[in-house]
Amino acid sequence: MGTSGMSLVAGSLAGALPERELVASCRGGDPEAFAELVRLHEGMVVNLAARLLGDVEEARDVAQEVFLRVYRMLGAFEGRSSLKTWIYRIAVNQCHNRRRFWHRRRRDRETPLDERVLAPAAAERRYGPSPYEETLRRERVRQVQAALLELRFEHRSVLVLRELEGLTCEQVAAALGVPQGTVKSRLARAREAMRRKLARLLEEEVRS
Repeated sequence: MGTSGMSLVAGSLAGALPERELVASCRGGDPEAFAELVRLHEGMVVNLAARLLGDVEEARDVAQEVFLRVYRMLGAFEGRSSLKTWIYRIAVNQCHNRRRFWHRRRRDRETPLDERVLAPAAAERRYGPSPYEETLRRERVRQVQAALLELRFEHRSVLVLRELEGLTCEQVAAALGVPQGTVKSRLARAREAMRRKLARLLEEEVRS
């Protein structure tokens, strides 16, 4: 079997490894296993960071930091939650730390979120939308993004994890390291805050 064939077999084996074995292989220093771990979770981390920070380029930088920390901290992963939930927690913490240092810089440079990042579950049409529909959709995305970024970080993170990432309240609690009751309380406040902010944006739009 040629080198390319061996690589394909190795890749498929890595993809088929159960989570516990994949983590064990990563801890054992297997670079192919860690590459597979990154491949499995990179898109999720970039999307989460983009939603929390509102900047795609910053999100990509954060993703690199997240997987560097994952690599260094795998020895401390005890398996009490899923690997994905554990990575979510690292990603949220990194986003929280990052926003402290670049908030001022971001005022001068904003990268609009792509619709696929903000709402990846949106149904795709066989025939593309009309220019008018496309304009309306982009405006809705802009309004949601603006309202989301006005929320306090603790409310934004719980809303993104629950509503956009689709985690259960139990999983959100594990990812944030807080009780489920706290998650539900923050979620209710975040939803109400979003409702008010979106209503205000729409009202301002009507007036203009």
